Amino acid sequence: MNKLKKRYLTKSRFKLALDCPTKLYYTRKSEYENQSDTDSFLEGLAQGGFQVEELARMEHPDGVAITGDDYNYKIVAKRTQELLKQENINIFEPAFLIDGLFIRVDILVKQGNRIQLIEVKAKSISSNSHNTFINSKGKLGGGWNSYLYDIAFQKYVMQLCYPEWEISASLKLVDKDATTSVDGLHTYFKIVSDSDLRTRIAKKEGLSREDLGDSILCAINVDEEIDLILNKNPVDETRSFPELVNYFREHYQTDTKIFTEIGSHCDGCEFKEDNPSAEEKSGFHECWTSQLQLPDSEINKPKVYDVWCKPAKNAMKEGKFFMHELSENDLNIRPEAGKISRSERQWIQIEKTINKDQSPHFDLDNLRDELASWKFPLNFIDFETTAVAIPFMAGMHPYEQLAFQFSHHIVFEDGRVEHYNEYLNTEIGVFPNFDFIRALKDSLSVNDGSIFRYHNHENTIVNVIYDQLRKSNEPYKQELLDFIETISHNTGKNAKVWCGERDMIDLQKTVVNYYYDPITNGSNSIKAILPAVLHSSKYLQEKYQQQLASLNLTSKNFEASHVFLKMENGNPISPYKALPPIFEGWDNEQLEQVADSLSEIKDGGAALFAYGKLQFPEVKQEERKAIRNGLLRYCELDTLAMVMIYEYFREVCK
Repeated sequence: MNKLKKRYLTKSRFKLALDCPTKLYYTRKSEYENQSDTDSFLEGLAQGGFQVEELARMEHPDGVAITGDDYNYKIVAKRTQELLKQENINIFEPAFLIDGLFIRVDILVKQGNRIQLIEVKAKSISSNSHNTFINSKGKLGGGWNSYLYDIAFQKYVMQLCYPEWEISASLKLVDKDATTSVDGLHTYFKIVSDSDLRTRIAKKEGLSREDLGDSILCAINVDEEIDLILNKNPVDETRSFPELVNYFREHYQTDTKIFTEIGSHCDGCEFKEDNPSAEEKSGFHECWTSQLQLPDSEINKPKVYDVWCKPAKNAMKEGKFFMHELSENDLNIRPEAGKISRSERQWIQIEKTINKDQSPHFDLDNLRDELASWKFPLNFIDFETTAVAIPFMAGMHPYEQLAFQFSHHIVFEDGRVEHYNEYLNTEIGVFPNFDFIRALKDSLSVNDGSIFRYHNHENTIVNVIYDQLRKSNEPYKQELLDFIETISHNTGKNAKVWCGERDMIDLQKTVVNYYYDPITNGSNSIKAILPAVLHSSKYLQEKYQQQLASLNLTSKNFEASHVFLKMENGNPISPYKALPPIFEGWDNEQLEQVADSLSEIKDGGAALFAYGKLQFPEVKQEERKAIRNGLLRYCELDTLAMVMIYEYFREVCK
């Protein structure tokens, strides 16, 4: 019984239970591994969450940090109680423990009984246009529920500990409308982590509040939103907020599983293990087997939510959980002229999955027409960019894009492939965007052939640079603006409307419109499409298993003896897997997935982490050179992957 009394409902467990109450049972048990723990750490790195928190602390220079053993709740709560005896004090990470509930607050400002509860997030907001997080229907909106419920839980626990307090709550966020007035602000806060993923910030020596210049953070008062949660509990109106807390606490303390109906929310469950065992259990499988009365082996079958773009949202409500249970009536299939329509593509995925048909599908006639419309020589380009909460250079907004690298491959009509050009600027404190676009102009001006990107990122970035140029005093900027208009189309954020005569062709649209391969499981990312085409194409296998020197291909970063494609048990190994990690200690693919999932960043991956590290002057020259070489190889492979996809389509259309 004593062991059960030590189970505390923390704010992280409270948030987990809000997402899915059953997860409370699986958390903090070694046999149920939480697959998102590492991702959460990497998300903090990518967004700059650790740095933003330290920057927020700098606005309270007399603040006292509660340090020590994070897991000894009683000790840190006792330290907090002692400090709170002072009439006026600012505390970082104060701890509150009462009746099995435990929280730590990012920043607490105490002036007598008047308390400011400050929750710091690296998420951005426009301070000029924000009014409220409550929508016209009186509900919480805008995707801020989890943050607001987090604060509500903190206020609830604090109020239990100190009923006499008057607590006002606010979110400290990154202000999209602000610009930093300090060069190198990002590098004032160096991330230091150990092998256990415990992170701290090493601040620049002697750093003062005055050194930070104009603030890029803003405080958003959320008292109205927190009152709505505490009084009406809009996510579960069958229970009051205290009842909801008690419900979670009692089940967690007694280690009792809460029943939650399975559904689309199970997609991405942290407690899923594809091959569960006695040592490595899968909470996901336990939920599904118990509710559907099926063995574990049946649970791994493709789900309704695995269909590309998730068309059958209501199917699970009707008791259809697996792809093989869907019919054409669930999709409302609508053909479109000249391509595979979205609904047709979805049904192709379902049919091939049900029939275990691993053959690729093509709309060959329209694919041939598409390829015939392209003008040689063909130019394939890929950008690497970064967007961080705390900018690297003065005059930049938080999360404003920096374009620091591109790769450019050219395919000639006779099949010859040339890695024509590349650009990489990782110089410390140098704004690269205008030099980047100038180098891109020089590179793409060598011919008037079609230009290809993969997905929207490159078009988005040149639009960002267009806007930056328009507001700048850059010499010859009109020449660069004209160039951008030639190779892109406006995204709607610029006042001017254009669509260039060499508007970049989105190779991903070619994939989506004319091709589907079951191996991709519905994904259209280049990291999924490349292995699929390599698996299907004997031509590509034969060609790229040869050494580079034997190919009709040039390279700027790979040795003549390099082999791009290796086979294992008759299956091709993705060329990306052969590359060493750019950012030491982390897998390139994992970093890509984390960065892609973040709405503030949208792109970047391993290159984003690498660029950030290279902005710190203490990085040794040897390591700096190794990271740069890794970036060059990775970006070259991105455009070569596009070439391989094109070569596959060309061969199929012959």
